[in-house]
Amino acid sequence: MAEKHVYRFGVDENGNNVTEVAGKTVNEAKWITGGKGANLAEMANIGLPVPPGFSITCQTCVAYSSAGNVWPEGVLDEIDEYRRNLERRMGKKIGDADDPLLVSVRSGAPFSMPGMMDTVLNLGLNDESVLGLIKKTNNERFGWDSYRRFIQMFSNVVMGVDGQLFEDAINEKKAERGVRLDTDLTAEDLKGLTETFKGIFAKNVDSQAHPEVAPGGQASFPQDPLLQLRLAEQAVFGSWNTERAVLYRKQNKIDDSLGTAVNVQVMVFGNMGDTSATGVAFTRNPADGTNERYGDFLVNAQGEDVVAGIRNTEPISDLPKVKGLEQAGRDLYHVFEILEDHYADMMDLEFTIQEGKLWMLQTRVGKRTALSALKVAMQMVEEGRISKEQAILRVAPDQLDQLLHPQFDPKATYDVVAKGMNASPGAAVGAVVFSSDAAVHYQHIEKPCILVRWETTPDDLKGMVAAEGILTSHGGKTSHAAVIARGMGAPCVCGAEALKIDADKKEVTISGTGVTLHEGDIISINGTTGDIIVGEVPLTRPELTGDLETMLEWADDVRHDASRGRIFGVRTNADNPEDAQLSVDFGAEGIGLDRTEHMFLGERKQIIQSFILADTDGQKQQALGQLLKAQTGDFEGMFKAMDGRAVIVRLLDPPLHEFLDDPRELAVEIAHAEGRGENETQIAAMRERLARLDSFQEANPMLGLRGCRLGIVYPELNDMQVRAIAGAAAKLRKLGLDPKPEIMVPLISTVEELKLVREQIEKVVGSIEEAEGVELSIPIGCMIELPRAAVTADEIGRYADFFSFGTNDLTQTTFGFSRDDVESAFIPQYLAKKILKANPFETLDPGVAKLVETGVKGGHAANDTIVCGVCGETGGDPDSIQMYYDIGLDYVSCSPYRVPIARLAGAQAKIRSNGGPRKLA
Repeated sequence: MAEKHVYRFGVDENGNNVTEVAGKTVNEAKWITGGKGANLAEMANIGLPVPPGFSITCQTCVAYSSAGNVWPEGVLDEIDEYRRNLERRMGKKIGDADDPLLVSVRSGAPFSMPGMMDTVLNLGLNDESVLGLIKKTNNERFGWDSYRRFIQMFSNVVMGVDGQLFEDAINEKKAERGVRLDTDLTAEDLKGLTETFKGIFAKNVDSQAHPEVAPGGQASFPQDPLLQLRLAEQAVFGSWNTERAVLYRKQNKIDDSLGTAVNVQVMVFGNMGDTSATGVAFTRNPADGTNERYGDFLVNAQGEDVVAGIRNTEPISDLPKVKGLEQAGRDLYHVFEILEDHYADMMDLEFTIQEGKLWMLQTRVGKRTALSALKVAMQMVEEGRISKEQAILRVAPDQLDQLLHPQFDPKATYDVVAKGMNASPGAAVGAVVFSSDAAVHYQHIEKPCILVRWETTPDDLKGMVAAEGILTSHGGKTSHAAVIARGMGAPCVCGAEALKIDADKKEVTISGTGVTLHEGDIISINGTTGDIIVGEVPLTRPELTGDLETMLEWADDVRHDASRGRIFGVRTNADNPEDAQLSVDFGAEGIGLDRTEHMFLGERKQIIQSFILADTDGQKQQALGQLLKAQTGDFEGMFKAMDGRAVIVRLLDPPLHEFLDDPRELAVEIAHAEGRGENETQIAAMRERLARLDSFQEANPMLGLRGCRLGIVYPELNDMQVRAIAGAAAKLRKLGLDPKPEIMVPLISTVEELKLVREQIEKVVGSIEEAEGVELSIPIGCMIELPRAAVTADEIGRYADFFSFGTNDLTQTTFGFSRDDVESAFIPQYLAKKILKANPFETLDPGVAKLVETGVKGGHAANDTIVCGVCGETGGDPDSIQMYYDIGLDYVSCSPYRVPIARLAGAQAKIRSNGGPRKLA
């Protein structure tokens, strides 16, 4: 059977639904006809008023793009067949001179990408059919308004003509007529603009690049409606690979190979007068989750007017109060209930009211902030719509980072100079910038910035990603800026009308205040309240309370429920008592990695240097004594903060030269001393110190004298650290506390290394137990961070109580990458060229995952009670956590601020795997 490329939806000639993806769930259909096409079909199936149309599949987009923008064989004939079918269903033809059928051409990928891809409305109008439309509707203003809109959108979207040229022409016409709004322009004004727009098209479209619209060698706006349709379909497919769409997919981890569908749908018109309108709405508040109807609408407008911020919108709560729209408003509120009942989720929807009749143009699961996601999920559990487990799956773990983002310090005092709409919660402080390029520049120089725009467009995405927050002078809560900011978790204030922005002069004036800000000036914005402040407001991080605390408790219950699979723990990487306490506050169940080398910084660096460069045993022992005292105090603080929780202490890992001064700096100092003719004895001492420093330099220190090799070559270092660990534990145990230290040996490559070091550790711990009269029972394990260790884990596991996979080094040694050298040098190119699907230092690489899986299986083969965890950076990455659960790890360990994310991600991994690990692909 030939592959099907087109599916229809909506009613047939007899008023019956003819949805061809019937029998598939929305989640199944979205991979074929995209999210928009699947949901249009679903709404039609449940009896909602949906204008009929057809969808060209995502797979067709992939084939078209892969062939160099060439249509697959037979597809154009199939599309023409479905176009003729749509005309029969509607009883009219596209472009008919007397009664034209007009259509929209919209994108629709499997995953929502709001504003990232292209749309063309009112397609089918030309110099003849516009007269037929006017005659049929008896509305001259509507006809010319629709035609000028079509020329403007087609020129920009399909032909790449700068959209500002058309906006400038509209503004000139409004100035000439002395009016403020587009709706104040007359039919004659709009007819004149139509001719102006055709002139802009002819002047700015390259006739050689687009011969299809220049039959006589001179570009002219195409009058053939079928050519219009074909070019619009191609443009929508082409928008899948625009810079903004690619960046959005990268930000949201959407697969580039999915493609987008094209949806051709009968037009309904919100610009037919005062009983027509258009709007965007959410069934609940996407910013904070309040159970209220949320959104914006405009009377006598088309959809792009709402999101573009061209006119200030009205709140959806006022819709049923507008004369002539009362019934449509009540119908819309009923649709809200139908959609929530059907989808059991908060929905985002687009609608148009044409002469009092409501039409549904789109619905999808609404993008929302973390605060809203939590509240809505919990509300729906209370309402009996979903289970607790479904609620846990509803919140994206990375979203929790938003709730840990800074807020204004409640103790701070400041003056609010202007207010806008509180479009996306959170607070941000940064330098004012007026362009996306400037925001990217500020990000590169590591200077926080706030992107200030009249209103954002899809082309601003890179600047929105780079900025700490977004501020616009126009647009409502469903504008482009608001929707994208909420999806990214960025603070956003929209529609601050007091801002008068002059992007050319790079300044913004705040009306009524006398304040003018220039690029680089510091401002603060509060996306929760809409406040704008000149200068820096101190920020604080919120605590885990309220809905977040409840959701994480639900997640913990799932992770700790042994009846539905193994317990899956979340620990933290912490090196000092302060971070340890913070981790406990965030719900960490122990410390998976205490990097003791971090305890040797600051003033203590001199002590470790004294040990390394000691000339005599006496000097070395003196240094070790000082280190022992300092380390014992460190561990007492750590074990107190984590009382009753496991603390894995990693013995010294980095090469010794990292604690020493840079020999190049000392060489320069010697040269200067010689030039100044200083004391030769002092210079000789400096030369001797330089020789000692040089002796510790290595060609490849990452693979040199480090990790367990240090403790083997310098056993006194291991002795000192183990004495400090065991001594601190013994002291606290005598005080009635419950310290639970575990000792981890780093960079093991052979079983003999671990066997030797373990004997050394046990000997020291035994001596402390005997001296202090306590039993410590300290588990001893090792890091698996070398490929050899992973593949010989069945040997190493005989001498390990636990394995901790250090995926930072395991990734480096598997790939042959030095992270410090390659992450900025060529990893971005590898990602862009699809050599890698993800940065392997952020998300566990499948090849590294197989080594981890081998290590886990080998460890359990050697020791069935062995505990396996991960302490690399990927331990806080939700995608990696799913893989770690499936591999069979017992816990993940991550930085303190990622602990809440890991708690939720761990529960989700367990739910998705139904308790047991799945086999890796």
